[in-house]
Amino acid sequence: MKKNYLKAFVISIAVLGFFVTTNSFAQSTEKLVIGHPACLSGNYSKAGEQAVGGIKACIDWANNVYGGVTVAGKKVPIEYKYYDCESKKEAVTSLIGRLITVDKVNVIFAPYSSGLTLRGAPVAESYKMLYMDHGGANDDIFQQGLRYTVQTIGPASSYHKGTLNMIKHFDPKAKKVAFAYEDDEFAKMVLLGAEKHAKELGFDIVFNRTYPKGVTDLTPLLSALKAAAPEIILGGGHFEDGQLFNRQLADLDINANALSLIAAATLPAFYEALTSMAEGVMGPSHWEYGVKYSAEEAQKSGIEWIGPSQDEFVSLFKKALGKDIIPDYHAAEAGAQVLAYMKAVEMAKSIDSGDVRNELGKLKFMSFYGGWDIDDTGLQIGHSMVDVQWQMGKRVLVWPLEAKTGEFCYPIPTFAEKAKGKVAVPK
Repeated sequence: MKKNYLKAFVISIAVLGFFVTTNSFAQSTEKLVIGHPACLSGNYSKAGEQAVGGIKACIDWANNVYGGVTVAGKKVPIEYKYYDCESKKEAVTSLIGRLITVDKVNVIFAPYSSGLTLRGAPVAESYKMLYMDHGGANDDIFQQGLRYTVQTIGPASSYHKGTLNMIKHFDPKAKKVAFAYEDDEFAKMVLLGAEKHAKELGFDIVFNRTYPKGVTDLTPLLSALKAAAPEIILGGGHFEDGQLFNRQLADLDINANALSLIAAATLPAFYEALTSMAEGVMGPSHWEYGVKYSAEEAQKSGIEWIGPSQDEFVSLFKKALGKDIIPDYHAAEAGAQVLAYMKAVEMAKSIDSGDVRNELGKLKFMSFYGGWDIDDTGLQIGHSMVDVQWQMGKRVLVWPLEAKTGEFCYPIPTFAEKAKGKVAVPK
């Protein structure tokens, strides 16, 4: 979706007579109401269920542990109004209108995915309603000049920044990096961010290519990559191509000191498919159960801590869903968004979207999910991706240092060594 499409969409809303402001709707200061077109069915139902559980968990904490949000000198509860958008763009736009005009919500939480988030943004914008994005990673959302849209999830361009920071931290002399990503909007945004950051850190980019979606043979590309003799290999796109990427690196005996693949290597199914050939392979994630973010870590970093501990969040999440399941990053980012909104309202001493948006721009804090800090466009710049590495058949969090659960294995075993049974063990 391009800028001109969004502008045309906003204009069409205005022509239909719906271009209004939040002042047109009486909003009570007796409670704060979060509105959410949630993905409870359709393509994103799994992520949607997690998001709803995470939001409910943090609302529970805000109301019953924190004691409510201070508005106009008194504590008020947070309420949550959500409908199933069925993972459909048309439903997102109509439900946002309903939540604002009928349910009189104070803020809209966007649905999961970049596409649905982007579809709803101009509608919220037309009502001058704060629109908080917990599931849309595409940087393009924040290149449209939107005033009321802010991001909690880390942007796609940041996915491999932490990985590069980690390599430079542990091996300052590392220079030669190869990039090989899927020719997909999301993966190319990751590539652009990684390319820029690698140059800033002084890496030499010795290989920089993309491969087609649905690729079944990466041999020509990987053969060219091998000739470049990189020390570090970063790439991938989605699960199937990531698995193929790793398998054919092994077939061609292409080794590097570090290998990181997006959207594949963090999944348990990745190791199940590749077994020992996945040893030492890394992948970036927004959040993983076991991260060490805590009030103590926040204090060490000189950042305010907000919200429940990780264990408290997990307990409240299970209570919210009535299921004994561990939350994933979809739940964590959605829950952290509640905390950001709560704190910004208190800072603004107001429920007005414009006032709260201004305070969100000033807000910096750490929660169980990690850091929060947005730039002038609303893009999230304070949340660091965590890097997961397969070691002895288990996922170990190795970066950032304040979140890690284990030590980084570097360099990783060669494929020949792994074929003989060697596993990734930190030195």
